[in-house]
Amino acid sequence: MQRLAVVILLLPFALAQSFHLRAPAAPKDFAVMAWGGSPSDPEQLRGMREAGLNISGFCRVEDLERVRAAGLTCFVSDKTIDNYDPLHLPPDAEVRRHVAGLKNEIGNSPAVLGFYLRDEPDAPSMPGLGKLATMLREAMPDKWPYVNLFPYRVSPDRLGTKDYDSYVRMLVKTVGQPFLSYDNYSLVNGDMLDYFYVNLEIVRRLSLETGTPFWNCILANAHFNYMEPSDATFNLQAYSTMAYGGRGIQYFTYFAPEIGNYRLAPVDQFGNRTATWDMLRRINNQIHALAPTLIRLHSTGAYHYPDVPEQSQPLAASKLIRKVEMMQRYVRPPVAGRFLIGEFRDNSDRPYFLIVNKDLRNSFQFQVELRQEGHKLLRISPYSGKEEPFGREMDWLAPGAGILFRVD
Repeated sequence: MQRLAVVILLLPFALAQSFHLRAPAAPKDFAVMAWGGSPSDPEQLRGMREAGLNISGFCRVEDLERVRAAGLTCFVSDKTIDNYDPLHLPPDAEVRRHVAGLKNEIGNSPAVLGFYLRDEPDAPSMPGLGKLATMLREAMPDKWPYVNLFPYRVSPDRLGTKDYDSYVRMLVKTVGQPFLSYDNYSLVNGDMLDYFYVNLEIVRRLSLETGTPFWNCILANAHFNYMEPSDATFNLQAYSTMAYGGRGIQYFTYFAPEIGNYRLAPVDQFGNRTATWDMLRRINNQIHALAPTLIRLHSTGAYHYPDVPEQSQPLAASKLIRKVEMMQRYVRPPVAGRFLIGEFRDNSDRPYFLIVNKDLRNSFQFQVELRQEGHKLLRISPYSGKEEPFGREMDWLAPGAGILFRVD
């Protein structure tokens, strides 16, 4: 019994040694961000790092050392800048004096990724935000502005411009932000609405046209009539974003707001972790395992089967994959598979693809047929990040989940 007890005590250590845990991605390579105010409590900040975040959100200057000590970065939210009306900015000299004082306050803190400017501004506000971004950049060239855009289904009247393309382009041309950021919440009644994929399609296209990576802000809580979080909802939102070539995932929200029917955020209104926190950590660990490969890839296409959302491409348009069969066991009648495939090339022109199960309730076994014969598939492990031969029981996709492959 004594020897058995020793073995049991040593087992967790042995299991931990068997895992190949990766360091989190650098936030400028692949952002994993909590959308909202960054906390002051060091314990909560450490919890955010433990959950796999690399950006704590929008922080106060006085909290920068706490953010740094937790191994995180943040976008500084400054009250004066927040209160500026982009349509009626103060004189330039006044703004520059404030920016100079802000620069002195933050010093050389490595925690500062940039400065929060606005969430979901309309088009008429963009020139003023661009002016603020320029003055901040002149004083601190390595700091980024942060502006998050509306989803595409917002009306032109509310956008303040003729179409969504023009609105998105303003973030690059007028504000000069080095990444596109937008939100789209479409998890309703047990399914993902096509709005989510249409927005990804539009932003991916504009990302490629402007040479600007994009970040997607996704649901991490339940509110209004949106679904409650699950491993499947996190999987589908994150893996679909990665399949479209996204370089950042933002979570709305890490802390549950104390209004309305907000619930089941990773941390509740009492400051306690919920079951969602573990879900968040699980998907973030997968993101960090895949990020070293993903950041070397260039998106070449995104394809849906069998249903094709508006503005999207069918699998028949793929130059890499001829067909995919998705099957189930022990189900009568069988449920038809729905999937998304994102295709990529690396700098050596080697092909990759990421297959995503769009079903939030059902797991599927799958088989991929490439257009060119004689190639084999190498799976990029979402746990170690290493390439491994595709086989055994790897040909199953959990609800919403994805798998990244290299074609050898």
